Amino acid sequence: MYYLIRESLTPCAPEEIRTPGVQFVAVLTTEEWKTRRDSFDMIIDMDMETVNPRETKAVVNLDSLTGTFSFPDRRQISGPRHSFSFALDERGIILVDDTGYAERTVAGISRTKKWRLPSLERFLYDLLEVSIAGDLSLLEGTEQRLNGIEEAILRGEVESYPPEMNDIRGDLLDLRVHYEQLIDLGQELEENENGYFREENLRYFHMFTERVARLQDMVMGQREYVSQLRDLMQTQLDVRQNRIMTVLTVIASIFMPLTLIAGWYGMNFRYMPELEWKYSYPVLIAVSVLIVVVCLVWFKKKKWM
Repeated sequence: MYYLIRESLTPCAPEEIRTPGVQFVAVLTTEEWKTRRDSFDMIIDMDMETVNPRETKAVVNLDSLTGTFSFPDRRQISGPRHSFSFALDERGIILVDDTGYAERTVAGISRTKKWRLPSLERFLYDLLEVSIAGDLSLLEGTEQRLNGIEEAILRGEVESYPPEMNDIRGDLLDLRVHYEQLIDLGQELEENENGYFREENLRYFHMFTERVARLQDMVMGQREYVSQLRDLMQTQLDVRQNRIMTVLTVIASIFMPLTLIAGWYGMNFRYMPELEWKYSYPVLIAVSVLIVVVCLVWFKKKKWM
């Protein structure tokens, strides 16, 4: 697919992109790129990474800018990514993708975007915006999930470390890496080393970088929140374990004197006077009950119960 950058992206024939003074967008498969790369008159002094790129980056060449995009799928952030390569100069940009994602994205921009001042820089801004579209709502949803986990922990409804927190932590890690790469890419474009972009349009890249930086700050804050929830969960488990140990200690402390009495009179020595006293049994019961009551009162007073 070939487009001219006008008030909106306008589909065109391959020959039209060679018209002097126009800027274009081309979306090709890897095979099409290998076959037609010479027709773009774009000097690329290194091979483009076209097979499953895993990062977003830009590389400045002698007379071109090449790189890759790798966007996580927001439905499964830690899963397969949407990845494609690109090459650009002052005349336009070529996107190389075998999955159809780049073509669908550019077609969406063509349908929905109209520009008062059309330019390659504005198209790049809208293309990069796709990589963070909906992320604010996504992170707000993650915040609500973490709040729900915190409330469940404080209510004592969580018996063990929630697996959901591991999923959230992994997603936040992937988003943090994604945002770092986007910031690096935005700064590389804003630097404009080869002078492909007009100075007045570099603000698009600056605005994009600032937006990504704010999203990155939210991710870092939520990662810290996850760490705090882990500490809170461990604290709650420790408190619960301490309560159990306290109960067991109280029970053991109550039964220790009773065990001593049972052991003492279980020796059955011949001349133990209590063995033949008719009140021995009720007296022993009364003494045992008194010991239990005294222990309970004492523990309550010391706030051990």
